[in-house]
Amino acid sequence: MQLFLISGLSGSGKSVALHVLEDSGYYCVDNLPAELLPALTDNLRQAGYARIAVSIDVRSSGSVQQLPHYIGQLKQRGVDVHLLFLDAQTDTLVKRFSETRRRHPLSDDRLTLPECIQRERGLLADIAGIGHRIDTSELGANALRAWVKDFIRVDRARLTLLFQSFGYKNGIPLDADFVFDIRCLPNPHYDPVLRPFSGRDAAVIEFLERIPNVQKMYDDIRGFIENWLPCFVADNRSYLTIAIGCTGGQHRSVYLAEKLARHFEAQQQVLVRHRELTT
Repeated sequence: MQLFLISGLSGSGKSVALHVLEDSGYYCVDNLPAELLPALTDNLRQAGYARIAVSIDVRSSGSVQQLPHYIGQLKQRGVDVHLLFLDAQTDTLVKRFSETRRRHPLSDDRLTLPECIQRERGLLADIAGIGHRIDTSELGANALRAWVKDFIRVDRARLTLLFQSFGYKNGIPLDADFVFDIRCLPNPHYDPVLRPFSGRDAAVIEFLERIPNVQKMYDDIRGFIENWLPCFVADNRSYLTIAIGCTGGQHRSVYLAEKLARHFEAQQQVLVRHRELTT
């Protein structure tokens, strides 16, 4: 049996992720109390279900903190368990709750909305560290759907290298394991001819490949990953997210993320994400 667990902060897009899994043929259960997960899994297994997806979060009250324990039990029973944890910046979550006028699950007469979110982060801290984390702060629903489809498509028995470009003007991704700041490199944005393009376009690639420091930065980042990758493989990591950041996330970071991905895809399972690109 294959079990996907969806967890994360309220307002981070868990419903969108669960719908992607449902559309992909998974039997889905939303808002399950964590203590019921082993029994549900056993019952669905006996009923012949091979792929199930379950959403568990702070609506489960105190039992959600026991989720790592239940995951361990299920793995001992031979269930192929994978956890997807969705996160977002606090100001983004506040904005989403304000727009939808929904009530936060932890809200009461004493806590403000930001305080509820902070308390929720504390309750879910142990869970966030054991799954694949996606920062949805700058993601629309369509982009999140695409990222979740990538997550369920890869071979989770192997480590996946995920190269993500981003723009510092929109903040550092919460889901990054390593962050490389390349804002010191010449910026194609200041060339009016290159500004409309991205780091995937030939004109920008040609511009950046003529600059020695761009290639030196690439060599240094590539060398760092190559030196330390065996340690992460030995640590049984499923994902390693390398975030490459420039000012706007359109040119330099996109170029280097793509180039690094091409280099490593011959030896590793690789995904590429460009947070600031809409296409």
